Amino acid sequence: MAVPKLEMRPLGNTGLKLSSVGFGASPLGSVFGSVSESDAVASVLEAFRLGINFFDTSPYYGATLSEKMLGKGLKALGVPRSEYIVSTKCGRYREGFDFSAERVTKSIDESLERLQLDYVDIFQCHDIEFGSLDQVVNETIPALQKLKKAGKIRFIGITGLPLEIFTYLLDRVPPGTVDVILSYCHYSINDSTLEDLLPYLKTKGVGIISASPLAMGLLTEFGPPEWHPASPELKSACQAAAVYCKEKGKNISKLAMQYSLSNKDISTVLVGMNSVKQVEENVAAATELVLFGKDHETLAEVEAILKPVKNQTWPSRIQQS
Repeated sequence: MAVPKLEMRPLGNTGLKLSSVGFGASPLGSVFGSVSESDAVASVLEAFRLGINFFDTSPYYGATLSEKMLGKGLKALGVPRSEYIVSTKCGRYREGFDFSAERVTKSIDESLERLQLDYVDIFQCHDIEFGSLDQVVNETIPALQKLKKAGKIRFIGITGLPLEIFTYLLDRVPPGTVDVILSYCHYSINDSTLEDLLPYLKTKGVGIISASPLAMGLLTEFGPPEWHPASPELKSACQAAAVYCKEKGKNISKLAMQYSLSNKDISTVLVGMNSVKQVEENVAAATELVLFGKDHETLAEVEAILKPVKNQTWPSRIQQS
C-alpha cells in the first residue's frame, strides 16, 4: 500500500499551501532539554523529506538558538527557497516584551541573519496578550506592513493564548491587514474552544494555525513539565486518559494529534519536534489518519474521561525557560 503524501491545506487568503503537520522549532532551541546541532539539522531534513513544508520559530525560543538551528537545517536542505514556508515572530524576547515599531523593525533583520534567509513567509507578533493590544493595532501592525512592502516578510500574523485577543485585534484593523493567526492549546481533545471562533476567522479571511495539539505535554504518556500552568484536576484527568490509552495498547499523543488534524478548517497543526523519531511519529499519525480514519472508540473513551475538565484553560503567564 502506498503511503499517502501529507495533505496540503490553503492558509486563508495568502495563496500559501501548508502541510497539515507543521514543524514547531522551539525544541531546537533546547527549550525541553539539550539538542545537538546534528540532531536539529537531521530532524529538519527528515521533516522536509516526509512532506512537511512549514517551519515555525521565534527569537524567544532558546534565546535565539532555535532560529539559528532552524537556519542551519534549512540551508542543509539545498532546495529552492520557494519549496518551504518559514514563520518567525517578533515582540517577545529573552529580555522581555517590546512591540514598538523600532524593535520589531530591527527584529526582522536579526531573525533573517540567524535563519540565513532573505525573507520570511510569515512574521507574527508573539503572545500579544502580554503587550498593549492597542499598540499592536496602531504601531506594530503598521510597522510590519512596511516590512511587507520592503519584501522582508510576505504575510502578517498574530499569536497568543486567550482567544479574545484575536477578535479584539481583527475588529480593529482594516480587512486583509492580518493574514494569519496562531492559536495554541485550544484545539486538542481536552480543549476545542477554537472551534467556536472558526466561522468568524473565516469571514475575516484569516489563515488558522493551531499549535500544541498535545496541550504542552498534558496529552502524553510522560505528562507535562513541572511548570505547566494547568490545574491539578486537569493534569490528573489527562494522566488518567494517558494511562487508559496505554492499557489499551494505544498512544494518547497519536490520538491527540489525529483529533487536531481532522478539522480541515485548520490549515496546519504545529507540533514541536527535535528528533528524527518525533518527526516520523507525527507524520505517521497524519498518514494513518488519512488511511484508516480516527480511532472513534478510544477517542470516545478519552473524551468521557476528560469531560469534567473539558475546555478548562489557564491564565496566560510568562513561563520560565
